Amino acid sequence: MARPPHPSFPLENAAAMNARVPVVDAARREAMRIAGEKVHAAHPQRVIEVRYPYTGELVATVPKATVEDVRRAFRIGREYKPQLTRHERYRILTKAGELIAARKAEVARLITLESGLCLKDSLYEVGRASDVLLFAAQQTMLDDGQSFACDLTPHGRSRRVHTMREPMLGVISAITPFNHPLNQVIHKVAPAVATNNRMVLKPTEKTPLAALLLADVLYEAGLPGPMLSVVTGDPAEIADEMLTNEHADVVTFTGGVAVGKYIAAKAVYKRQILELGGNDPLVVMDDADIGKAAELAAAGSYKNSGQRCTAVKRIFVHEKIAGDFTEALHVRTAAWTHGDPLDPAVDMGTVIDERAARLFERRVNDAVAAGARLVHGNRRDGASYSPTLVDGVRGEMELVAEETFGPVSPVLTFTDVDDAIRQVNATPYGLSSGVCTNRLDDVMRFVRELQVGSVNVWEVPGYRLEVTPFGGIKDSGLGIKEGVQECCKAFTNVKTYSIPW
Repeated sequence: MARPPHPSFPLENAAAMNARVPVVDAARREAMRIAGEKVHAAHPQRVIEVRYPYTGELVATVPKATVEDVRRAFRIGREYKPQLTRHERYRILTKAGELIAARKAEVARLITLESGLCLKDSLYEVGRASDVLLFAAQQTMLDDGQSFACDLTPHGRSRRVHTMREPMLGVISAITPFNHPLNQVIHKVAPAVATNNRMVLKPTEKTPLAALLLADVLYEAGLPGPMLSVVTGDPAEIADEMLTNEHADVVTFTGGVAVGKYIAAKAVYKRQILELGGNDPLVVMDDADIGKAAELAAAGSYKNSGQRCTAVKRIFVHEKIAGDFTEALHVRTAAWTHGDPLDPAVDMGTVIDERAARLFERRVNDAVAAGARLVHGNRRDGASYSPTLVDGVRGEMELVAEETFGPVSPVLTFTDVDDAIRQVNATPYGLSSGVCTNRLDDVMRFVRELQVGSVNVWEVPGYRLEVTPFGGIKDSGLGIKEGVQECCKAFTNVKTYSIPW
């Protein structure tokens, strides 16, 4: 249900948004030939409404692009030949980072308005985005080539083989989800800029505003317009063109498994970078500090409203300490405040929409009906869903058998290390994990035997630096890593050449 209008609600339409969020002027955008900007003029009636999940109020409208708009964006990118030097790319990314940092409060507020994430989470996201730009700027200054002597065997010669990395011949096609409206986008855009590539970006229609703002910031920082086009629209109408366009060399996607597998089948002979979510565990051994482990479980479950591919979605606790752990987590769950996302004191805002909240509510109800115990929460009001703790959960329950992309802490128990590893691996997903134990032998067993892309000891599954390799296996991805450094590699081609020595 929609709430009454928020007393401090600041936006009524896109014009108001542009007046409040610093962007480049319309004339400059037109001169840059950004495809998305032309959609309003060509199709003024084709718009998508962006609404504040907490109240349902209209935040802005964005263009609803056509297939031809998408094709034009790819043509613009393909025809443009980037000539930016490493220093120029460094300056653009550094300047963009400075602009984002200077506008941190405004950008965070925009993220909250389109996503329902609380300001605490939005401010943290903007900080992470600045980190991504910093690391991407640093990548431009690294020598990414190698050199090999050729006289290493009797069959060798007095030559040297050198390598160099070049940008893609075509355009990068990027598709991003709602749960980190700025950071998911910037993890694709910043490495593209760092490697002198051109990109057509389609942010989700649910949270497109941060992507548009980022594009404006990059243009203001000096990025040539044809290097980045943002198209907003209905995926049912334009997504296939993003996958099959003749000028697209790479498809990079973050989102759900079903869509990711569709992309893998549809895009066919294109490089694919697919980050497809997870069902990430936190494992708490019997030697763990229960209070510390409960803090990690709460933060991992409820930050960002639980809407992270690396959120804690299954909590495996040794049966010897399960009762004490659940009690400790209950205290922290009850203290985790939720409500008005624009209230700076609130710990958690809404989930993305009422449909998602209803799904979480139903899955918890089903688990309780099948024998689990509701310890706290499972209260819903529209898109607002409370932090929720359930114990007595079994692996076959939908709550944990599927990825529950919301603020739910399901507690399961295990008997020993073997049992814990077996249960953790009994899922199609394999993204990340967290382990709470002080025993090195157990740590190394988890590192070696968990079928995941990352193992974090005494940390939440989502811990990482923006520059480090990130990604999963099984249904969580194809093993091609993201993170700024790995993304720069994935967005370039290696060329070898040899010369006499």
